[in-house]
Amino acid sequence: MELINIFMHLADPGLMLTIVLCTLYGALVGALPGLSATMAVALLVPFTFFMDPVQAIAAIVATTSTGIFAGDISGALLRIPGTPASAAYVQDSSTIAYGGKPRTVLFVSLFSGVCGGIIGVIALSLATPALARFATNFSSYEMFWLAALGLSCAVFVSDAPAAKTFASLFIGLAVACVGIDIAVGMPRYTFGLYDLYDGVNFIAAMIGFFALPELFRAARSREPAHAEVAPIKMEPLLSAVRDAFAIVRRYWLNVLRSGPLGVLIGVLPGAGADVAAWIAYAVSRRFSRQPEKFGKGHFEGIVDGGASNNAAVSGAWTPALVFGIPGDSVTAIAIGVLMMKGLNPGPDIFERSGEVVYTLFGSFLLANVAMIFTGGIAILLASQLLRMPRGFLMPLILALSLIGGFAVMNSVFSIWIIIVLGLIGFAMNLGGIPLAPAILGVVLGPVLERNFMTSMIKSQGEFLPFFSRDISMVLGVATLVIWSICLFKAARDIASGVPSANQKESDT
Repeated sequence: MELINIFMHLADPGLMLTIVLCTLYGALVGALPGLSATMAVALLVPFTFFMDPVQAIAAIVATTSTGIFAGDISGALLRIPGTPASAAYVQDSSTIAYGGKPRTVLFVSLFSGVCGGIIGVIALSLATPALARFATNFSSYEMFWLAALGLSCAVFVSDAPAAKTFASLFIGLAVACVGIDIAVGMPRYTFGLYDLYDGVNFIAAMIGFFALPELFRAARSREPAHAEVAPIKMEPLLSAVRDAFAIVRRYWLNVLRSGPLGVLIGVLPGAGADVAAWIAYAVSRRFSRQPEKFGKGHFEGIVDGGASNNAAVSGAWTPALVFGIPGDSVTAIAIGVLMMKGLNPGPDIFERSGEVVYTLFGSFLLANVAMIFTGGIAILLASQLLRMPRGFLMPLILALSLIGGFAVMNSVFSIWIIIVLGLIGFAMNLGGIPLAPAILGVVLGPVLERNFMTSMIKSQGEFLPFFSRDISMVLGVATLVIWSICLFKAARDIASGVPSANQKESDT
């Protein structure tokens, strides 16, 4: 009887209309540079006051799913990732797009995202209790090693020389250090500015590092203002869909690997789609038969990253529903909406509101199916962006970027942060330093430091407890092995005097 009620809820025309409209809304907002999925959900909250609990959560779920995917649109077409997760494979997607297949790469991202989302829904509905127990086994030691392992991915996903990759990573970690010291509560690197006490928001950092350098680069070019933003060729729609479907089918094993991986990472509080995409991309490159093609326009990493993105969105709801612990910023908003509707998350939520929870899982599934159509519409609309004159599009992107940064922190000071980081990012571009590792450092820096300081306090300054638990020992040994391999390769290249791929290209 309960199953029948769930299907009746899902077949409600009002719920279906809400899901369709919110998937379209999430796709359009996420595709705009500077506007993230989190911001789209935050703007949606006032409207949830007039919805019933199932409809309200379905709206958030639908907006989030397509918002995460839509971050790939601006990443491919403008080289400005809409979300930090998109930054993991922005080099591949933009290279393919500017190589004449923009719609193909976006549909590959869409199809793999839908597949990953469906895997996430299945895992969420069947294995929520088990995943929740797995998440509770993670202490500060495991979270520290997971963050360290995530930072290690920057070395694997970058084709730049190791020294420049580490330089970018440390720039990001330095930005993450701005604010109040976690251990002693003293401000650091704030220069007496109270606006920096809360640190640098990663959305503002992403806008500064990615959006503004592209604008500065466009401003330096000698092309006339009435020219299109880039000489990009649009392939026929049907051809793009057919090729994208064939590519995802070719890499179906990658989807089956990265989908569950994204769910497991999404379950961990504070990890989310950002970390999932980076780790899935690094794993993909490690086990690929063509690792040398990554970063130069290869579809394989895009399939892995896209699948893990949306799978992690589903996984993040596990700690949110079972423990009331937000898996990411979106589920933090969703928890507030649930409590506002009288649904308190907790271990007994399946007993108290099981019908509502499983209707929520069904909404996840419907949202991913609807995303095929609404995401396709967003791709068609966004692909027309590059047909706009440069003199009109670049100021529009600048305005959206600054508005997005202002909306995140609700402060004019955020605009100055974006400008300063934009200048730093532009200088990094001129020096051949990759930008993606810097964003990873900004995102994972606070997680790394918080869990390191917590662990050091618990262990009273001893390092052996970092390896005292089974999971922490596995993660710790894996991280140290990766670091050793990276240092060995860097030392071997220096000793042999072999230039990197990037250096060879610049020499030619």
